[in-house]
Amino acid sequence: MLKSIELFAGAGGLALGLEQAGFEHIGLVEFDRSAANTLISNRPQWNVLCEDIAVTAQKDLEKEFNIKKGELDLLSGGAPCQSFSYAGKRLGLQDVRGTMFYHYTTFLCKLQPKMFLFENVRGLFTHNKGKTYQTILNIFEEQGYKIFHTILNAWDYGVPQKRERLITVGIRNDLVDKCSFEFPKKYEYRFVMKDVKLDTNPPKDECERYSEYKEKIFALVPPGGYWRDIDAEIAKEYMKTCWEMGGGRTGILRRIGLDEPSLTVLTNPGMKQTDRCHPIEVRPFSYRENARIQTFPDTWKFCGKLSEKYKQVGNAVPVNLAKEIGIVIKNTLEEINDG
Repeated sequence: MLKSIELFAGAGGLALGLEQAGFEHIGLVEFDRSAANTLISNRPQWNVLCEDIAVTAQKDLEKEFNIKKGELDLLSGGAPCQSFSYAGKRLGLQDVRGTMFYHYTTFLCKLQPKMFLFENVRGLFTHNKGKTYQTILNIFEEQGYKIFHTILNAWDYGVPQKRERLITVGIRNDLVDKCSFEFPKKYEYRFVMKDVKLDTNPPKDECERYSEYKEKIFALVPPGGYWRDIDAEIAKEYMKTCWEMGGGRTGILRRIGLDEPSLTVLTNPGMKQTDRCHPIEVRPFSYRENARIQTFPDTWKFCGKLSEKYKQVGNAVPVNLAKEIGIVIKNTLEEINDG
């Protein structure tokens, strides 16, 4: 079984997908207690460390995870995007010291895994006119890796959701000639909301509710529509200062249709500028419906308060996207190990 360690594991979307692809997790690091409890609740056998990654990164990692330098098959994870606010000035490792990305790099340096997977928001690609991501690529190359990167849309990989992620994969330089790597091929069929199991009037401990006023407004919006599909005066009153903003503002009063994918699942279901109304009932999606849109199985239990469950689901990597990436990484590692 191929062995992996995951950083910034969250509620386990990436970890579960990699497990489905054939990886055995020998360690997962997650600072948030509710998210860590979610991991432990679903996979008691996983070695979950609920602590600050800055602390973990300073440990003897070979001893902590009982693996020698160079033996780990895969290091995976995606540092929170706040990590990159200061990157991109000097284009070197000192440029990101103190950020979450720096700690990811520390793991990479100390363990020298055969491959790594680093995922993040699409916006990282263009942050600071591309300088931030170039910093990251330079640092990965300095650690001794050949880099492959692309932007993948989860909708192309069995996920009923438009969600783009920047995927960066590294292969250790001494192994590059032993293998080939390609990103996963797109599915022929792309799932939409009618393919998702939707709940009927879920209880309040599973689903946020709109105010009475907001519910009346959303009742006017047809599935697949948004603020332009209702009376302009009603929309203007609801939108207030947003009415004067530029752009299409297509996320405001947005009701998802059954024949389209969900927009990106978010961490908070009630933000005015990023509304995602249920196609059949006048309410937000329940956290469990959001989890299905993220391709979590219903057997995956989320721990914490309702707001924490929404946050865990919204921050997760879609499970099926993770699985498809994991499969091509597994194939590459098998080539390496067979060679």
